[in-house]
Amino acid sequence: MDTFDVVVIGTGSAACSAALRAAKGGFKVLAIEKSDRLGGTSAMSGSGVWIPANHIAAAAGVADSKQDALDYLRAVQPTDWAETEGARHRAFVENAPAMLKFVSDNTPIDFRLIDEPDPYVEAPGGKKYGRMLSPMPLRRNLVEKQVGRMRRSTLPHVFTYQENVNLDLYHHPIRAGFKMWPKLLWRWLTNSGAQGTALMTGLIKGCLDAGVTFRLSTRAVGLVQDNTGRVIGVEIDSKGRRETISARRGVVVASGGFEWNKEMREKHFPGPFDRIGTPSTNEGDGQKLAASVGAHLDRMDQANVYVCLPTRYEGKRYGLPINFLYEPHSIVVNRFGKRFVSEAHFNIGEALDARNPDGSPVHLPCYLVGDHRFLQSAITFRWYASYERDWVKKADTIEGLAAKLGLPVKELKESIERWNALCAKGRDEDFHRGEPAWERKKDGGQVRLTPIDKPPYIGLSVNRSIIGTKGGARTNEFAQVLREDGSIVSGLYAAGLAMANPIGTRAVGAGTTLGPNLTWGYISAETMLKQNQ
Repeated sequence: MDTFDVVVIGTGSAACSAALRAAKGGFKVLAIEKSDRLGGTSAMSGSGVWIPANHIAAAAGVADSKQDALDYLRAVQPTDWAETEGARHRAFVENAPAMLKFVSDNTPIDFRLIDEPDPYVEAPGGKKYGRMLSPMPLRRNLVEKQVGRMRRSTLPHVFTYQENVNLDLYHHPIRAGFKMWPKLLWRWLTNSGAQGTALMTGLIKGCLDAGVTFRLSTRAVGLVQDNTGRVIGVEIDSKGRRETISARRGVVVASGGFEWNKEMREKHFPGPFDRIGTPSTNEGDGQKLAASVGAHLDRMDQANVYVCLPTRYEGKRYGLPINFLYEPHSIVVNRFGKRFVSEAHFNIGEALDARNPDGSPVHLPCYLVGDHRFLQSAITFRWYASYERDWVKKADTIEGLAAKLGLPVKELKESIERWNALCAKGRDEDFHRGEPAWERKKDGGQVRLTPIDKPPYIGLSVNRSIIGTKGGARTNEFAQVLREDGSIVSGLYAAGLAMANPIGTRAVGAGTTLGPNLTWGYISAETMLKQNQ
């Protein structure tokens, strides 16, 4: 039986953060990966990382504080979360800056500030700048023998996050390519990538330098406990061969979400569903392992809900996470043919996922409806829409479009007429599209309301797409897994999308998946290092 101090299940950002901190603290660490690729969902991401009161912002003279961050979290999270998540919010805010400094010091990652405000910047503690970061490009060859095993993305990681924002890559990909071609050529020649590629290349390089052992194509199939119930190891299956790995100090479950497990997804996200934008190995293994030793599974109805364009990845139908819902000459309506949210709202995924008391969807199925000018706004949309040729419906009349989408004619006509009237006024009196600071930033500082009045008309489904569920083992503020009675499952920790995340479907910034994921991995290792046993 192989013996390690710490076994980490997964190789995404949370997993590698835990592995790196544990290894730098002197532990012998093994990280196992179910797939044959390193990096998990994080490697596919745009790599926005939300860290309040961080050292990079401080060096740039940006004023922020941990108290401001706590005030912001309390102000913008669901009201009923304040009591249940307060301790974990405090733990995140306290540890996130230390985590970022640690990762910056122990990996080649060069984090830079991103010029984006908090999406609820008007709320107490909100900031216009300084909490969003993303890495500069790194050469994949830094990981040497592992270079061919790094997970690729559906996103074009030749551009940095900031370049993507500045160049408006979605609307002007060709112009962006011409403008950036010398840098893009150099990145291609040096096998460099930005965004999630840079994040995970840097983390894995740091882990390798610290002595972390990686084992791919290795699935955790059971947790081993001693006679006191303490988790002391992991049973694994590697290419059909079963063995047990001893973990003297602890096991960290950081194996991602369960969105590819059809039974689990339909149980916790009933109703219409479009696409998934994560590795297909995210099947809930970590959630099931934790439950098998008595862990309380919580927040299972929470997820990173987004809108995705259709694409293909590893031979499967996939989603590319891009928000195209606030394009000109279009609105979003629910199954009743009614608008229900600003199309530019940062958390439009939460609105799409609204539930009735019995858990059923309030609005789904939902549709984007507009006129033919919507299709002219971005060549990128037309390119990816071609992957599902029956997705976009067209009709010469509103009545015809309603029939094709299965929407009530009268209500759809009224919604479009109301929208056109608001466009004439120049203000969305119903949902204030384009008015909050976040929406103004994304729309070039202007409130641009454009009518839907030039046939032919178009419509397409915009139901939930998921780029990571956020439910799993309930933890305390030290990342220790808890039972339903609040007692600790000794030796077991959870982080990232395998834990019951204290920041759920309602994100508080573009980087509030990765920022907390990295932090909770770090917290789990810190807890193990501080325990004298």
